[in-house]
Amino acid sequence: MSTNGNGSSPLNAPNPFDPAALRLSQDFVGLVGVKKELTTVPLRKPNKQSWFRVHPDPEYRLSPLGVINLKDDNECYVVTPALATALSNEMANVTLYTVVDRFGVASLWPVPLPPAEGKDNSWWASARDAAERAMHTWTRIIPNRALGAYDVFQAPPGMPEPEFPEGKTLGDLLKIALGSGYLVDSLDHPVVKRLRGLV
Repeated sequence: MSTNGNGSSPLNAPNPFDPAALRLSQDFVGLVGVKKELTTVPLRKPNKQSWFRVHPDPEYRLSPLGVINLKDDNECYVVTPALATALSNEMANVTLYTVVDRFGVASLWPVPLPPAEGKDNSWWASARDAAERAMHTWTRIIPNRALGAYDVFQAPPGMPEPEFPEGKTLGDLLKIALGSGYLVDSLDHPVVKRLRGLV
């Protein structure tokens, strides 16, 4: 074996920075038994740059549902029915839709229901329309300030069918989405204290 002259290392040792030496095997991501776990399910409106689909099965929708939307933080909290009366001035009634984007990222989309009294909101109405369309075709929504509603776009034919989370019920998705403090089940919840000026 050749050395570098001082006997410490071979002259023909492989270069550890050679791209070929660093490249993973092509079957690395296809290892048997490897499964991606679903650990995050955000409660949010689809991104304006994303094509999305809504699960068409009614079992993957929840309505009516009470939510508190903190617009400054862009965060949404679900209110339990037991607290709906106490927090009625803070919450909105929504339909919760199960959504996936082109990359298979799942989310839960709260869309406000028509008000029991008074005029409907054009933003809410156009969002409900988009959700219904997205049950059948890839859809995209972009806010139109001048119109006061969402522009709703449908994708051209040929896009593959969506891949919704396999083996997950709506209950499973809610557990993931709300399990880190996003379920308001007590008047001592930090969100309630914040809204009441107690923190």
